[in-house]
Amino acid sequence: MTDLFDLTGKSALVTGGNNGIGLGMAEALASAGAAVAIWGRNSDRNKEAVESISAFGGDVFSFDVDVSSEEAVVEAFAGTVDVLGHVESVFANAGVGALATPFGEMTTQEWQHIFAVNMEGVFWTFREAVNHMKPRRTGSLVVTSSVSAGVGFPRGEHYAATKAGVIAVIKGIAVEYGRYGIRANAIAPGWVVTGMTDEFIEGDRFVENVKPRIPAGRWGTPRDFAGIAVYLASDASVWHTGDTITIDGGYLQY
Repeated sequence: MTDLFDLTGKSALVTGGNNGIGLGMAEALASAGAAVAIWGRNSDRNKEAVESISAFGGDVFSFDVDVSSEEAVVEAFAGTVDVLGHVESVFANAGVGALATPFGEMTTQEWQHIFAVNMEGVFWTFREAVNHMKPRRTGSLVVTSSVSAGVGFPRGEHYAATKAGVIAVIKGIAVEYGRYGIRANAIAPGWVVTGMTDEFIEGDRFVENVKPRIPAGRWGTPRDFAGIAVYLASDASVWHTGDTITIDGGYLQY
């Protein structure tokens, strides 16, 4: 039987692929044989990520992109297609988040900043992707959501709202574009040690209150998202669409 998880000859784009979960997914995709393009805002970090991903084999490219800019996303997607030839999988992973001031004191600027990256950036990225994939009648779209989409997240209402919103977007795309061979799914991570979380995730109070609620007994790592990335980019998932796949060490089951 052909190896369903072999990505040789396939190509993938990972936004926010220069660190954290995005980097873990990009490394896994390259290891499985895919050509990979990553987007990130930090040029130096992009270069470091390319070196790291290249160690797993295959062609790797990076683009300096701020996904909160429609113009930047449109230009970068066209450039990605130019270097890869085609894009079969798009992982919209770029995101920002922070524990803000109390909701009653949250500024419009704080709210809009989170939405510009986490919602509008996903919209523009996937809009370009479906227009590229539709004529080819194949493709996989994956967005990084969060377990916060389904639970109360004090001082993070703006972040949780975007992570719930992208799940709704994914479901709509799955229904609208399934007839064109395009599948769309979301990944909902739990508490993962990344550049976004390391400021508070190891704090004594946070560890005491949250870590005991994780049945697996540890925080997640970017490596924990390697397998799901390869699966969703591979032929093994061609009939899997409209889903939200939770990877949280059992956190939501506690």
